[in-house]
Amino acid sequence: MNKSVFLGALTVAGLAAGAAAAGTLDDVKARGKLNCGVVTGLVGFGAPDANGEWQGFDVAVCRAVAAAVLGDPTAVEFVPTTAKTRFTALASGEIDMLARNTTWTFSRDVDLKFEFVGINYYDGQGFMVPKELGVSSAKELDGATICIQTGTTTELNLADFFRKNNISYEPVPIETNAEAQPLYLEGACDVYTTDASGLAATRAAFENPGDHVVLPEIISKEPLGPLVRHGDNDWGDVVRWTLNALIAAEEYGVTSANLEEMSAGTDNPEINRLLGSEGTLGEMLGLSADWAKQAIAAGGNYGELFEKTIGENTPVGLARGLNAQWTDGGLLYAPPFR
Repeated sequence: MNKSVFLGALTVAGLAAGAAAAGTLDDVKARGKLNCGVVTGLVGFGAPDANGEWQGFDVAVCRAVAAAVLGDPTAVEFVPTTAKTRFTALASGEIDMLARNTTWTFSRDVDLKFEFVGINYYDGQGFMVPKELGVSSAKELDGATICIQTGTTTELNLADFFRKNNISYEPVPIETNAEAQPLYLEGACDVYTTDASGLAATRAAFENPGDHVVLPEIISKEPLGPLVRHGDNDWGDVVRWTLNALIAAEEYGVTSANLEEMSAGTDNPEINRLLGSEGTLGEMLGLSADWAKQAIAAGGNYGELFEKTIGENTPVGLARGLNAQWTDGGLLYAPPFR
């Protein structure tokens, strides 16, 4: 790590320590609004619609947390962040949480002093190329120019992959997904590499998506999830268990359609504890008894959110894959509500 990067990490860590001491849950309640860091624009995950309303899979996590804490899924200020600005925004206290395509890694958790509260999308890095190039494998990309977001795990994985396969490339540095699209379409780079979900979302926004191919190689593990600052465990618990509530709701069959009926009480004690008809889980978090009910009501359970924003019937067209429930062969698994 060069000196400037090291000092940058120390600065982010120092900011995080100072901001975390304040007690974010109390701040959000007093403010009456959640400040949530999101991506600058990625179809399906986080982008403003025609009316300027933020929509998407990651955006839905922000709304669920706002609903759990404030009882209002619209009480959110969405703060667009780039790969470069996202960590400073969180460390400085400009945002209360970050919910955008951010990979959980050792150094981000430990060195930058952040707390990843869970995984809302299991991903991996891939490559997209124009179909007309006739490339069928990433190992055929020797000498290619590659559009890549700086300050990301993507940049590091790319270097590792090419070195391992003894091939070379020329990076075309970019800061945002929006910047990459015209460069790639104009041929300023032969290849665009990012998380496979991001490639699907980017391709979906093209005029002719069929002219572009996502290559078969997935070259990394990219567990994506929301994060908060180290040292504020109460707030970390709120965000963590809100995400878990959305995941558990799908597993237990709690949907936006039957939520009212189930919250009146069921013969499943775990559902009753989740929805607040018995037990004191809300009180333990410093929230109302119906906090999880409010979070689920904001947009539905995990599966409903997935299908609406990025699922197979959307332009993004992602299959559940690893993001299926553990009972369906996926990795999605919420700890018990007890």
